[in-house]
Amino acid sequence: MSTHIGAAAGQIAPRVLMPGDPLRAQWIAETFLEDATCVTRVRNMLGFTGTYRGEPVSVQGSGMGQPSISIYATELFTEYDVQQVVRVGSCGALAESLALRDLVIATSAATDSGANKLRFHGLDFAPCADFGLLRAAHDSAVGRGLAPAVGQIFSSDTFYNPRPELTDLLADHGVLAIEMEANALYTLAAAHGRQALAICTVSDHIRTGEQTTAAEREQTFGDMVEVALDAILAVPLR
Repeated sequence: MSTHIGAAAGQIAPRVLMPGDPLRAQWIAETFLEDATCVTRVRNMLGFTGTYRGEPVSVQGSGMGQPSISIYATELFTEYDVQQVVRVGSCGALAESLALRDLVIATSAATDSGANKLRFHGLDFAPCADFGLLRAAHDSAVGRGLAPAVGQIFSSDTFYNPRPELTDLLADHGVLAIEMEANALYTLAAAHGRQALAICTVSDHIRTGEQTTAAEREQTFGDMVEVALDAILAVPLR
């Protein structure tokens, strides 16, 4: 039994969706999974396991930021032998081509975190998504009539950025959006030989100041979750 998840052996499926918000995890489990059962309430970071189209699937909250998702992803990989993790979260758009409620599928994630500098002794490491999951998510989104943006995102260690001028620099280099977890998830998946992907919904546009309403976020999160579920079922476990 892990320190922070605390589920018993066998209670977590090999395929896991990870929203940041534990209440969002509960909503996903109750809305999309059959026979969903809560398997962890440690620190109120809720986790659930059920089935989707007959296959076992778990949903585990990650909390906000890279230190938090690193704890839960590490325990999923090392204590529960999870093979696939798909982050389903929100992001702030940088690219002018992005609109509110658009889906962003992250090929890679840059960061201002120092964690990988420590891990790689000062070297820059560019963690990437699993291509199989990425391709399956893109195909699912297109098949559902969506138009996902696919490219690099930025995982920030700060929500309230003290240097907002840097967002223009990121946008000028093709970074699509900013969130707070994907870089750590992709790095840990690489370290443990697992499959990971981040799919995010544009909840606000950083450069224009536009924001979605709570109702709009709920509806678009549904599209994102269905795409993520399609992707994990389409890609064989290793």
